[in-house]
Amino acid sequence: MTSDPDQRIRELTEQLNHWSYRYYILDDPAVPDAEYDRAFRELQELEAQYPDKARSDSPTRRVGEAPLTEFDTVRHEVPMLSLGNAREDDEVIAFDRRVREALGVEKVDYVAEPKFDGSAVSLLYQNGDLVRAATRGDGGTGEDITANARTIRNIPLVLNDDDPPAVLEVRGEVVMPHRGFEGLNERRRQRGEAPFANPRNAAAGSLRQLDSRITAERPLQFMGYSLARLEGQSWPETHDATLDLLTGWDFIISPERSHCIGVEELLAVYRDILARRDQLDYDIDGVVYKVDRLDWQRELGFRSREPRWALAHKFPAREELTVLRDVEFQVGRTGAITPVARLDPVDVAGVTVSNATLHNMDEIERLDVRIGDTVTLYRAGDVIPKVVGVVAERRPENARRIQMPSNCPACGSEIYRPEGEVIARCTGGLVCPAQQKEAIKHFASRRAMDIDGLGEKIVDALVDHDLVRNVADLYHLKVDNLVQLERLADKSANNLVQALEQSKNTTLARFLYALGIREVGESTARALEAHFGRLEAVMNADEDSLQQVPDVGPVVAGQIRHFFDQAHNVEVVQALRDAGITWREFEPEATQQELPLAGQSWVLTGTLEQLTRDRAKQALEELGARVTGSVSSKTACVVAGEAAGSKLDKARDLGVEVMDEQGLLELFESHGLKPE
Repeated sequence: MTSDPDQRIRELTEQLNHWSYRYYILDDPAVPDAEYDRAFRELQELEAQYPDKARSDSPTRRVGEAPLTEFDTVRHEVPMLSLGNAREDDEVIAFDRRVREALGVEKVDYVAEPKFDGSAVSLLYQNGDLVRAATRGDGGTGEDITANARTIRNIPLVLNDDDPPAVLEVRGEVVMPHRGFEGLNERRRQRGEAPFANPRNAAAGSLRQLDSRITAERPLQFMGYSLARLEGQSWPETHDATLDLLTGWDFIISPERSHCIGVEELLAVYRDILARRDQLDYDIDGVVYKVDRLDWQRELGFRSREPRWALAHKFPAREELTVLRDVEFQVGRTGAITPVARLDPVDVAGVTVSNATLHNMDEIERLDVRIGDTVTLYRAGDVIPKVVGVVAERRPENARRIQMPSNCPACGSEIYRPEGEVIARCTGGLVCPAQQKEAIKHFASRRAMDIDGLGEKIVDALVDHDLVRNVADLYHLKVDNLVQLERLADKSANNLVQALEQSKNTTLARFLYALGIREVGESTARALEAHFGRLEAVMNADEDSLQQVPDVGPVVAGQIRHFFDQAHNVEVVQALRDAGITWREFEPEATQQELPLAGQSWVLTGTLEQLTRDRAKQALEELGARVTGSVSSKTACVVAGEAAGSKLDKARDLGVEVMDEQGLLELFESHGLKPE
């Protein structure tokens, strides 16, 4: 940084004007607001110290930027000025002192309102009808966005007033609520379009569309906060009354506004809103304080670009600049590979951050972020900090591109990213230490191996005590091992060992589902069992053969083939079979069509005493039946347990066969099934 004030003023002026152009004209901010504010303050201080060196194009002399040439221009009869801002309590206390001294009073009534982070807009009404809407522009001249403003559903096109004022100019902010913003970005991703960086950019870009039909599709809201002109009616006496007047005309204003007496109450409101900031459905970046009495506002007046009677108290910045020093790849509980940025530590929203997510390789490519870049870091509430932008003009010559590793950093297994998918994953789900707990929990779940008593906390304890490294190790557990765990007494340990033993008698479909193969859910596992009959047939099938199975397409077939191509997965499968896990197998020629209940619809109703509903359904599907939830004339049979209700009545009315639980058990036994 140069020590020559003339040169530094020139550098800051040029830099700030460039950033303003990116922000106001292109709706593509180059740096976070906090970085802009720091540079702006430095320029203000230098210009105050060396007033003769201030340049005519200094951003301290303007509000925003000149309007786009694509829009008609609008001259603001009352300039749309910006606000002075403060970041520390001392600055607010100094503001209050200046106001009190200028007015010669001991206490001042203020109104405190959230500072919306959107796009400032002026609405002009004549005799109650909306005739014009304009952006702030450079404060003196803005852009005519009337057609776009008319599409915003909460902007009144006609005032709710039987005797409306002849002229009314309402000022406010157009924002995009969080829920609408998330939905908009999801739709953009689905169309292959880049998502908006934040709601402010989305709101500003939406307002400046040349086709108002695009604006109409965007979830925008107008939040009113002041009057600029009022003719044909009396002005209210206070700002508080002004907001009430706006509400009466059906404008939405912030429900967070507060009437405050003295600076202590202002700071209390600031702390309260800051604490609740993340609970609001729209972005705010501070609290605005305004002297309540309008006659006092007029007495205090203005200075070059801001009123003396108002102040914006900014929140700690959610975005900051820092340098990306390295990228590490972490393995999530489900095998997802996530790039994590290692950063120069920086304070963001009151927390020192040195790590941030880069999401995935697609996001890295979209941002064109490289090691050595100066990046924009974003953090809000408990959200994981993330890199959201790159300051390309600060890229060093030795910046390095980021490469996805070919092998998992936790277990060395191959990293696989199917074509068309965003997330890359470790293929070592059964052996990867990063995925151990999740793999075991899924394996033991009710719809998989159904190991009663093997809950989340027991799994955590088994892995943490190094008693289990993969799912096959479960079947070597002894009571003596288990009673060492804090949560397991003798009885519980014995019950778990018995549950493990009982789980060995299962079905091929449950076993396939339990392995946690990507894209293989319960129905796909059942379809694989019905088609192949034997595990070896599934393991040896090529992708073309797998796609002959109903509901198995290229993506699912690729995931299955890839799973069984990994030697470590095959080893765990063999270890499970060696431990005694078994199921009924049949030859491939026993196709679904040849099963005894093929093509039949069955219904289960009431409470079964000897079988769970899931076990009964599974066994019926093994025999080829389709188990549905409703009775019709096409239903082959209704199985009625205790307290069977309307479904049993309907079956009798339609003449559908009804079977009790004992009859169902006899049916299963006749076909060699023992599902209890």
